[in-house]
Amino acid sequence: MAAFLANSRMVDAIIALVAVEGIVLLLWRAITGGGLSAAETLANLSSGAALLLALRMAITGGVSASVLALLSVALIAHVADLASRWKAGSARRPRGAPVAWQRMRSAGSRGPA
Repeated sequence: MAAFLANSRMVDAIIALVAVEGIVLLLWRAITGGGLSAAETLANLSSGAALLLALRMAITGGVSASVLALLSVALIAHVADLASRWKAGSARRPRGAPVAWQRMRSAGSRGPA
């Protein structure tokens, strides 16, 4: 596994796949209106892409400050992604309702009596 990851070309290929995924998701949103918003998609994918770029920098002997900067970007993007998901999850259920109640409602039952 270490030899697999030590090849920076494999990391490059994975980064390219992340870019293709982003394009497909943004096109899907533009065509159908479904899926995540552009900001949510970019926050989600940029956190992973920054981690992959940090890995690539570490493998190829990049400057430690650059690796640290990319890891910081990944953290910021990850927090932005979590914040948007947290807000979306909170907006879907009535204020103060337990999560179990929300699950029962989505399954079709009337909820607690």
